[in-house]
Amino acid sequence: MLRSLAAFLLLSTAAVADTADGEALKGLTWDQVVEQARGGTVNWFMWGGADNINQYVSDHIGGILKRDHGITLNRIGVADAVEVVNIVLSEKEAGVTDAGTVDLIWINGENFRSMKQADLAFCGYTDLLPNNLLVNWDNPAISNDFGVPVDGCEVPWNTVQFAFAHDSAVLPEPPRSMADLLDWIKANPGQFTYPAPPDFTGSVFVRHVFYHAAGGADALLGPFDQARFDDAAAKTWAILNEIEPFLWREGQTYPNTIVQMNELFANGEVAFTFNYDPAQFGLAVQAGIYPESTRSFGLTDGTIGNTNYTLIPFNSPNKAAAMVVQNLLLSGEAQLEKAKPEVWGASPAIEISRTAADVQAGFAAIEGHASVVSAEELAKAALPELQADWLTAIEAGWKANVGN
Repeated sequence: MLRSLAAFLLLSTAAVADTADGEALKGLTWDQVVEQARGGTVNWFMWGGADNINQYVSDHIGGILKRDHGITLNRIGVADAVEVVNIVLSEKEAGVTDAGTVDLIWINGENFRSMKQADLAFCGYTDLLPNNLLVNWDNPAISNDFGVPVDGCEVPWNTVQFAFAHDSAVLPEPPRSMADLLDWIKANPGQFTYPAPPDFTGSVFVRHVFYHAAGGADALLGPFDQARFDDAAAKTWAILNEIEPFLWREGQTYPNTIVQMNELFANGEVAFTFNYDPAQFGLAVQAGIYPESTRSFGLTDGTIGNTNYTLIPFNSPNKAAAMVVQNLLLSGEAQLEKAKPEVWGASPAIEISRTAADVQAGFAAIEGHASVVSAEELAKAALPELQADWLTAIEAGWKANVGN
C-alpha cells in the first residue's frame, strides 16, 4: 500500500492541470468537462482482491479511456476502503485541498457516511454526467447508501445481494434458513467459519445473525436506537458465542479476509463460503479454483442487498477526468460488459430499459453460470441494509463480546 502511494503521489501532484476547482467544473457543459479531462490521469483506489475485476477496470475501462480521451487510469488496489478515507482525511487535516492523492474511490456504507459527514466528497455534479439519465434515482436503494442520502456525492456502479455457496457433491441439501444454518453448524463441528469483522463480508454475515436475533430487519430500520440495539445485540452475541466452539479450528481463530475464507472452501476445509457478489462463485469455478459442483443460494428468510458506488474526493486534482471515468462506468455498454459471466457477472446499477436496443438485447442474451444463483431468485427475499450507525455499533460489539 505504501509503495503504491509513493509511486502515485507524484502522478497526482503532477496532474493539477486538470482543474481541482469543483465549483468551476459544475458551471461547465459536459463537452467542456470532457475537453478539460483530455490527457488527464485518474488514480482510482479500489478493493483489489479479485483478478477479474482488476482486469476489467485496468484493461477494458482503462483501454477505452486512453483510446477515446487520452486519460491514464491508475488502478490502486487496497484491502478496505477505510484506508482511502483515512488518506483523504489526513490530507484535509494537513491543508491539502487541491492536490490530493486520490481521484476516485470504490465505496459504500460506513465509508461513504464518514466522507460525507467530514466534507471529504465532491458533491452536486452528477446531473452533468450524460449517463446519469440511466439511473433510477427514485429507487431508495439507489438514492440512499446504507440509509445515508447520496445527494449527488457518488455515482452507482453495481447492485449486489449476499449469497452462500456450497459443494453440492459433498452437501446436496444445505440449510436454507438462518435458524437451520445455526443448527447445522453445531451438528457439523469445524465445517463453518466467517471472516472477523471489520472485514466487509464477515461483517455482513454477522448482520444476518443480528437480523435473525432481532426477529427480522423491520425491527432495526430507521435511525440508530440504543435500546433496540442492546436487545438484539445481547441475543446476537449469545448466538455467536454459542456456535464459536463448533467453528473451524474451534473458533480459536477467524479468517482475516474473505480471500482467506475462500481458500478454506476451495481446499475443502469448510463447507461454505459466501459473498456479496455471487458472480464470484462462477468465476472461481471457471478458474478451476472451486469444483464444478459448486452451487449458491440465498436464505428463505432473506439476504442483504445494496448498491456500491464511485466517489470523487473533495481534493482530487483530476475531477474532470474522474467524472469522465464515472460517466463511462455508467454507460450501458460498460455495464453490459461487466454483466457477462465470463468477465464479472456484476448486476447493473442502471435501468436496462433506458439503454439502447442493442444493449438491451445483450443483457437479454446473457446466460447465467450454473454455480451462480440468479439475481431474480435472490431478490424474492431481499433484506435492506441498516443505517451506518448500526453497522459501526455491531462491529464494535462483535469485537468486544465475541472476537475478544
